[in-house]
Amino acid sequence: MKALIYYGNKDIRIEDIQIPNHEANEVLIEVAYTSICATDIEEWQYGPLWVQTGQPNSITGRMAPLVLGHEIGGRVDSIGARVDKRIKGSRVAINNILTCGTCYWCIKGKQSVCPNLAVAGFSADGGLQEYMKWPATHVVPIPESISDKEIALAEPTTVAIHAVRKSGVKPGDITAVVGCGTVGLLTIQALCASGSEVIAIDIRENGLKKASELGAAHVVNIANDLPLDEPIKELTDGIGPAIVFETAGAGNTPEIAISICQRGGTVVLVGIYSKKPHFDFNQIVGQEKKVLGSVATSPGDLAHAIKLIGDGRIKLKPLISDVVPLSNVINEGFNRMLTKNKDIYRILVDPKL
Repeated sequence: MKALIYYGNKDIRIEDIQIPNHEANEVLIEVAYTSICATDIEEWQYGPLWVQTGQPNSITGRMAPLVLGHEIGGRVDSIGARVDKRIKGSRVAINNILTCGTCYWCIKGKQSVCPNLAVAGFSADGGLQEYMKWPATHVVPIPESISDKEIALAEPTTVAIHAVRKSGVKPGDITAVVGCGTVGLLTIQALCASGSEVIAIDIRENGLKKASELGAAHVVNIANDLPLDEPIKELTDGIGPAIVFETAGAGNTPEIAISICQRGGTVVLVGIYSKKPHFDFNQIVGQEKKVLGSVATSPGDLAHAIKLIGDGRIKLKPLISDVVPLSNVINEGFNRMLTKNKDIYRILVDPKL
C-alpha cells in the first residue's frame, strides 16, 4: 500500500509499504480520509519540531522515518483478540494521543502534557496511508449524522474544545479569537456553543467572512495596521475581552492577543510557533493577565467534539477546501499549502486514490 513517509526537514516521500499487523489490543483501520494540518507543513519545512527523533518514543517504540498524518477518520477493518467484536466495521475517529498513564502528570489528570506522550503522525505511524493500526481504546465510533469527510476534522475540533475548556469561559463572556484559520474557526464555534459572544480578528477578509458565517458576533480586520485598541474597546465598553485565544501561530499574534485582553483577563495560546515570538512581559505583570498554553487534547474532548459536530453546533463542511489523492499528495496537497495568500482551510487526502 502507499504511504507518505517523513524522513526529515524538507524530506517527505510517497512509498509502498506493508499493511501493518495489529496487536491483540489494537484495531486495523481502513483510512477514509486524513486531513493536512498546518503543523504537518511546518514539520516538513522547519522540523523536526514534534516528530520523534534521536531515540524511539517510550510508548510506541517509534521514531522517524514514519508515516505522517494526525487528523484521521476511517472504518475498523479487523480487530485484535482482546478487542470488543462489536466495534468491527464501525466508522471511527481516532484519538491520536497516547499517554503513559503512570507519570505525575497523567495521575494528576494532565495527560496532554505527559512527557512520554505519543501522537499518531509524529511518534507513531499516522493516517497518510491506506491502513493504519491503533489501540482500540483510542477510537471513537461516529454517528450517521457525520459524513466520512467530516470525521478527519474531529481531531482539530478537539484542539479547539480543549482550549475552550482550559480557559474557564462562562456563558455571556466576551471573548476574542486572533486568527481565523481552521483551528481559529473551530474555536469560535466552540465558544459560541458555550454561550460566549465572540470577536474574530484576522488580516484576511475571507477568513473574517467565514468567521461571521460560523457564529462570530463581531469581526475586526487588522490588515492595515490600524490601532487595534479602538475597535476592541468600542465592542467591549472600553474593558476588553475577558479571554483571548491566539490560534494563528504568527510572530506578532501573541503580542496582539495579550495587548487586547482586559486587565486581569486570560490569554490562551493555541498556535504552534515555528519562530520565537517577542512581546513586552510588563503587559502581563502590570495588568495581572494570565497566559495559558493549550496543546492537544484531554480525555473526553473527542467524545464532546463528536457530540457538538453531530448536533450541528460545530460545522465542518465549510472548512473542507478540497480532496486530493494520496498518490500525488506532495504536489496537490503539501506544495499547495505553501502558497502565499491561499484560501485553504483543510485539504483532505483520499488514500484510495
